[in-house]
Amino acid sequence: MKDHIKKTVKVPPFLILGAILIFFPIVIFITYQNIDRQREYTQTLLLEKGAALIRSFEAGTRVGMRGRFWGDRRLQQLLEETAQQQDIAYLIVAETNGVIIAHNQIEKIGQIHDKNLDLLKISESNQIHWRIVEGENHSRTFEIFKEFKPTGGPGKSKMPGMMKPFGRHFSPLAPRDRGVKPPGQVIFVGLEMKSLDEAGDATLINSMITGALLFIAGLTGIILLFLFQNYQSTKSSLSRIKAFSDSLVDNMPIGLISLDATQHITSVNATAEEVLNSSSKELIGAPSSKMLPSELMDLIEKSEQIGSIISEEINCHVSAENSSPLEISISQIKDDSNKIVGYAVLLKDLTEIHELRKKVVRSQKLASIGRLAAGVAHEIRNPLSSIKGFATYFRDRYKEVDKDRQTANVMINEVDRLDRVVGQLLELARPIRIFPQLTEISEFIKDTTHLVSQQLEDKEIQLSLSRTDQAFSVNIDRDKVSQVLLNLYLNAVDAMEPQGILKLDYWHDAVNDTVSISVVDSGKGIEQKDLPKIFDPYYTTKPTGTGLGLAIVHNILEAHQGKIKVESTTGIGTTFTITIPSVNQENQND
Repeated sequence: MKDHIKKTVKVPPFLILGAILIFFPIVIFITYQNIDRQREYTQTLLLEKGAALIRSFEAGTRVGMRGRFWGDRRLQQLLEETAQQQDIAYLIVAETNGVIIAHNQIEKIGQIHDKNLDLLKISESNQIHWRIVEGENHSRTFEIFKEFKPTGGPGKSKMPGMMKPFGRHFSPLAPRDRGVKPPGQVIFVGLEMKSLDEAGDATLINSMITGALLFIAGLTGIILLFLFQNYQSTKSSLSRIKAFSDSLVDNMPIGLISLDATQHITSVNATAEEVLNSSSKELIGAPSSKMLPSELMDLIEKSEQIGSIISEEINCHVSAENSSPLEISISQIKDDSNKIVGYAVLLKDLTEIHELRKKVVRSQKLASIGRLAAGVAHEIRNPLSSIKGFATYFRDRYKEVDKDRQTANVMINEVDRLDRVVGQLLELARPIRIFPQLTEISEFIKDTTHLVSQQLEDKEIQLSLSRTDQAFSVNIDRDKVSQVLLNLYLNAVDAMEPQGILKLDYWHDAVNDTVSISVVDSGKGIEQKDLPKIFDPYYTTKPTGTGLGLAIVHNILEAHQGKIKVESTTGIGTTFTITIPSVNQENQND
């Protein structure tokens, strides 16, 4: 028997050589396509980003030119503010002779940007150009440049009082000449490619590894097929193949259920047991109509009617209380006579994917709100100072008239409140910058409780601080995390009736090297329908709330690479738990 097995195990050399000749060119072609596709995607991404920055800068310039006080200084300020965005190496406005008239690095104004470019031809074209510029230390910059049109182009009407296009004809360095057409100008945006080059290198390595694995897998597949055919004649080979297939099915990350022709369950793997919340002992041998959810049975019947593979996403009630989003694939198993002998059902739990989609949508929403908020807040704060000044003036002038003085005080208080809201809006809009420092956690938490001592005393709320004997440190921005805890404390105080209990606890997870802080109140709790929305900007259940507090908390924790979890029971209370890595080296400012 052993001699027979040794004979069948021997693989002919021509089989290996043939497999190499077949698979090697295919793998090389696929790997090259993946690398080329990644390169094209990177260039398209950078080009779109640069074009969007140029449009945004031109739009900002047009908006600014509607005011009276617009000039090179305001252009330079707007350019410097725009260049502070992430991955922007430089932002330049130059004339057609190459002379830089605006640069985020002020010392380079007046220098020649590039003598090799025909800027005059570029300024007369409406196309966007790009190139890759090699810098010092082999660094690369993706440069996008086109005609600079701060006034919206020829033929468009100007707002009353609009200044001439900036450049030499609107500069303290050159005389104004109303009879001369202003020279063309070109805007350059340089985007750093370091992170994208690193990602490209990683993609190249991954593509090569994937290609090698595909080649190995293909070669192995052919060899295994050959071995399988040889082992069919022996009992030993059949048992090995069965063991291998059983192990593969049991450990695959996708749930697999097989049914016979009468739709009784014949096998189920561990992932399917977890998805259906049932054991294999309960499932195997039972009718599928009694053990599987009704939504799944509907798809099986649909597959029987259509006679082809079905793949759909459904919200499946795996129990009376819970439902899960599942991706279902059902195929019929047929014999040589094309008769149905069973069904193969694949289940994939999409809960995590749906959560990731929600996070992406939320991030996109926050980004849009942030861009809008920055502009709105700037426009609101300017008239606020004037309104407050007039209100203060009238309060002092008519201080003898109680009604007028009270009215002025109301105006001042409302302006201050609106200014605070605008401040929160700006804080939500701008990127969070943190300055971490090593902080002893127990003393830090004690210090933060002093911030709400008066509120606790006013409502006779009892403060319970646990684990005060534990001493360990965490790398955090003290001011930002204090703001997080203060927001959670104030929310807890607002949610509780007098003589409530506020519990604080903290602990260190040595396995994940994280520090967690929990804030527990004995308030009225948060309704389940409101829990998914509490971190959305402007969502609040308070009569006088702005709905920005928890959104800012979420942003601060993201900057710390941390997370926040909330659990609440109506009528019993709410628990907020924040978790932060003990050592946070990323996002630190130089």
